Amino acid sequence: MEAEILFEIRGAIGLITLNRPKALNALNVPMVDAMREMLGEWAADDAVKAVVVQGAGEKSFCAGGDIRFLTESGKAGDGGAARFWGDEYRLNTEIKRYSKPYVALIDGITMGGGVGISVHAPYRVATERTLFAMPETGIGLFPDVGGGYFLPRLAGRMGYYLGLTGARLKAADTLHAGIATHYTASGNLPALVDRLAAGEAVEAVLADFHADPGPAPIDDHRADIDRLFTGETVEAVLAALDADGGDFAKSQAATIRTKSPTSLKLTLRQLQHGAGLEFEANMAMEFRLGQFVLKGSDFYEGVRAVIVDKDQSPKWNPPSLADVDDAEIEKAFAPLPQGDWTP
Repeated sequence: MEAEILFEIRGAIGLITLNRPKALNALNVPMVDAMREMLGEWAADDAVKAVVVQGAGEKSFCAGGDIRFLTESGKAGDGGAARFWGDEYRLNTEIKRYSKPYVALIDGITMGGGVGISVHAPYRVATERTLFAMPETGIGLFPDVGGGYFLPRLAGRMGYYLGLTGARLKAADTLHAGIATHYTASGNLPALVDRLAAGEAVEAVLADFHADPGPAPIDDHRADIDRLFTGETVEAVLAALDADGGDFAKSQAATIRTKSPTSLKLTLRQLQHGAGLEFEANMAMEFRLGQFVLKGSDFYEGVRAVIVDKDQSPKWNPPSLADVDDAEIEKAFAPLPQGDWTP
């Protein structure tokens, strides 16, 4: 059986290929462990001038983490979910702090865990196949893998909009939102990789291949997003959307009301806190939030409804924002009794 993650030194680059195309290249524990080990080796190898990461197949760069494993481990209480998140967050941190140029080719679906191994890198190349989202509030989770850090640092209120609604962005949107740094046609990627492997300067190569992706639909709504997603509470955001009454506002309000009330409140507080934190402190906060989520019920119910049974009808508990105890939400941000996550 072919390996789930492939590593190759090709000329001047270390090339990583996520190799689970049937699973949309979702990250699992062995892939995270192997990637951390190889990045460490390549950081110390003078022959490797840059790292490039890509996904196998035409559909996905990386659609997320191994959600089934996380839910099964969480239910069993065996500590596996905490270990996975801990190691995944260390990988995110290592990418953020990597000593060599790191280029993520976000060709295809890029969500959840796939965002964590790309958005913190200095170079993110979108294509016409790119589909980006942080959809975690729809499965009773929160936008982790560094979402608390990068989302509130996007221009205006874009990150709050993306985090609460789970909105999906296409190529031009990702470039205009600051999620992608470059755009090129997917057919150009082999040539791009070849030139990097030949030892050409990363920024020069990416500049040569960069093209205009065309108009970004999200730009039509930037002013609305910046105006309507400023509330200090989820209730205030919804009140602003309801009061606006426009088609965009109505659509976003309806979308938010389908999400886990607990996750919505966790997410807004996460972004508010994360806006003022250094990266490592943000990851420690997200690790705490993960432990809180595992003790609740919405994560398991959300995965059941969206991923397992696919009936798209989760029964959230508590069922409404009014029923969520804000004091309990704040407790989720407290240091863990068994010790905090460390990078």
